[in-house]
Amino acid sequence: MAREKSGDELLDRILAEDRRYDRQAYLFVSESLSYTSRRLGRNGHVTGRELCEGLCEFALSQFGLLARTVLESWGLRRSEDIGDIVFNMVDAGLLRKTDQDSRADFAGAVNLRDTLDRGFELHLKSEEGERPGPGQ
Repeated sequence: MAREKSGDELLDRILAEDRRYDRQAYLFVSESLSYTSRRLGRNGHVTGRELCEGLCEFALSQFGLLARTVLESWGLRRSEDIGDIVFNMVDAGLLRKTDQDSRADFAGAVNLRDTLDRGFELHLKSEEGERPGPGQ
């Protein structure tokens, strides 16, 4: 009887076949999927757009100003990159998809650069709004 491959072994196989993305990118997409599901109050499926938006929010919470730099260092520059990682994981058996899910769901879902930059700016503005001004 053949032994089932572990998640690490399956990820090693993906990385051997597709070298575009760092191992950390796969782990972060997986963590972002869990984060997004929890944020939306679901126990399962999220759309491509929801995952991309959740990943940006999670990246900002984890890495702050360096979020874009960190993601780019792992090969994540466009929402399509997130889709490629998701579908590599689906093909390897690490994730499941519905019949309605496709790579096209990620095409232009978000502009990572703008979303991360704008998200950080909004975060800074909300922090500034909470601070007492001079003489307060």
